[in-house]
Amino acid sequence: MEIQVDDRIVFAATGGRAFDAQAPCVVFVHGAGMDHSVWSLQVRYFAHHGRSLLAVDLPGHGRSEGDVPAGIEAMADWVLRMLDAMGVEKAALVGHSMGALISLEAAARGGERIGALALLGVAAPMQVHPALLEAAEANDHLAVDMIVSWGHGRKGSVGGQPAPGLWLAGGSARLLERSGPGVLHAGLKACNEYTGALVAADGVRCPALLVHGETDRMTPPKAARDLAEHLNDVHTEVIAGCGHMMMREGPHATTEALRRLI
Repeated sequence: MEIQVDDRIVFAATGGRAFDAQAPCVVFVHGAGMDHSVWSLQVRYFAHHGRSLLAVDLPGHGRSEGDVPAGIEAMADWVLRMLDAMGVEKAALVGHSMGALISLEAAARGGERIGALALLGVAAPMQVHPALLEAAEANDHLAVDMIVSWGHGRKGSVGGQPAPGLWLAGGSARLLERSGPGVLHAGLKACNEYTGALVAADGVRCPALLVHGETDRMTPPKAARDLAEHLNDVHTEVIAGCGHMMMREGPHATTEALRRLI
């Protein structure tokens, strides 16, 4: 569906069902250079199990207009304004990678408005390799290659999916290739420069879930230990055999972890 936020057209997937602002709402927030499609299985599951869904394309990503907001804090404020535009009084937030930092900051700023928080592939701080930042700034395809290589475990790299014919690494590459010039770099730069994760975690009052990929090389599970200590009510799940893209590599296990929270 298309909505208007800040006088710009924003796209949000609703899982194949009409959005109802009065029903319990779950908002999914993607990572740098990606879009709503990374949440395909999770969105459809919750949309058909009593939840209203908004898997948004952040500004400048996917089908959404506008420039990428400058910094995690600005993106978090945008998420809250998007809830205002949709008439949503309370929501659960689910974020991956950059989207996890955005969701964390939005939960701290949103207070009682956020009823649950799930952070996938998160680290605090979320430092980005200088070579990746440099390649992304130059719009060099090497940035895509790095993310695809570092972001997938064995399943995503060589196969083993329950649905035959899926090439997860190739699909991730095509998705990143579709992002406009500068979009990936803006997101990676925002992650690298964000220093407020632990302060934000101190301000979160809703139940929280950290979901890690066992073999994640971009945000390994140990990189979120300090974050877990600062969250008031937190549970951690590790998805076996998965890398950074756990919602695609281990979609059923990821969905089940989210189901227990939401």
